[in-house]
Amino acid sequence: MEVMDKDLQSIQEARCLAQKAKDAQEKYCSLGQDKINQIVKHVAEVAESQAERLAKLAVEETTFGNLHDKIIKNKFASRTVYENMKDLKTIGILREDKEKKIVEIGSPVGVIAGLVPSTNPTSTVIYKSLIALKSGNAIVFSPHPKAIHCITEAIKVVSDAAVEAGAPEGIVSGMSILTMEGTHELMSNKNVSLILATGGSAMVKAAYSSGTPAIGVGPGNAPAFIERTADIKLAVKRILDSKTFDNGVICASEQSIVVEECIKDKVVEELKRQGGYFLSEEQSKKVAKFILRGNGTMNPKIVGKSAQKIAEMAGINVDPDARVLISEQTTVGRDNPFSREKLTTILAFYCEKDWEAACERCIELLNNEGIGHTLIIHSNNEKVIREFGLKKPVSRILVNTPGSLGGIGASTNLVPALTLGCGAVGGSATSDNIGPMNLINIKRLAYGARELEDIENSMSQCNSNASASSEISDQYIELITKKIAEKLNL
Repeated sequence: MEVMDKDLQSIQEARCLAQKAKDAQEKYCSLGQDKINQIVKHVAEVAESQAERLAKLAVEETTFGNLHDKIIKNKFASRTVYENMKDLKTIGILREDKEKKIVEIGSPVGVIAGLVPSTNPTSTVIYKSLIALKSGNAIVFSPHPKAIHCITEAIKVVSDAAVEAGAPEGIVSGMSILTMEGTHELMSNKNVSLILATGGSAMVKAAYSSGTPAIGVGPGNAPAFIERTADIKLAVKRILDSKTFDNGVICASEQSIVVEECIKDKVVEELKRQGGYFLSEEQSKKVAKFILRGNGTMNPKIVGKSAQKIAEMAGINVDPDARVLISEQTTVGRDNPFSREKLTTILAFYCEKDWEAACERCIELLNNEGIGHTLIIHSNNEKVIREFGLKKPVSRILVNTPGSLGGIGASTNLVPALTLGCGAVGGSATSDNIGPMNLINIKRLAYGARELEDIENSMSQCNSNASASSEISDQYIELITKKIAEKLNL
């Protein structure tokens, strides 16, 4: 008996899952908002009850991050995401403006292809499933190969809970035969309406190149600026809390610290006091060799590792209580790994003359990598904060809060999300924290408010007003000219 090659099996699986999801979604969206809300609530509760078990599976399989924080992320992806969206209307009449005679009607996009990263595997499945279900959609996942087992188990938890609550089979599913060809088939399949892509740049680029509408996010490279009026002790605490949360795998986590010259010594002292270890020049060179691979991309061996583990890999000795490795830098560039995204417990440190120079340094870091994503500022000077907000090419400017937790909406009031848009400047279709409202189409029922005669009369009135204004202007100019002539005795 002839056996199909793995790539052909993967392609066929993608086609079957997409068709089954299409059939399930047509039944699911007809259930109505109330029933969908009940299903979403049940799925969120079941997912939260499995938070610890799924976190253990993720840590064991990927070795990224740590158990404690992965449990928190799974609970965030279930409880917090649910609480934020539970009262949203996503299907049917969303809003009616009786004065303007416009009715907005929400409808699902259909079947979503969900790409899942290895850094946040189980939490991403929970989060994307909930926002897809809330918006009346089906979702088919393509797991990252390095996290396939924990992702598959998370998909099963969500799928079983959805069906148990009344959703049709196939509303949430995932590929089990993983190949690039299979994932491409899923993304370009005629039954898939939208791609929700979270992961590396190559994968996101493939999603946008598939021919299917996509919401993707690029890399983060968030600078954290500490301005002279900041509470230095608290700012340092927030930065280190953020950078050590799940060992730095959240894309909104800080990658560089930028300080003003006048407070450098105080910041360095506080960083050391709270567990920041400043690498010597020789140690920095050794660590730098591990940050990037030969092709210029981030080395997966460092991702989500503790400072102690990275030091061990680099063959250097650091303080036993070191929480984060810090390297003082003066340059920014593709060939300087410290100025790039580092999803681990490593920070670059820059000192600038004043806030204006620090502002320019932050922009330089973002243009190097992470443009459109996130920036953090610690300051009590509202003028400086607003200047940063106006000038920075990012979608999230986080003020006096940890970057990783603030970016995803845990320590801020942004939409709770694990997919963070980077806007057009960052090559993304949106600058939003992605929620269920990003996964629906909004139709507008627009009643006639004017007849042709009304439009013609309106245009005529505008022309009359314009002519009157022109006449007044001509008269005014003539008067001024006459006055000047009199003054000059002409």
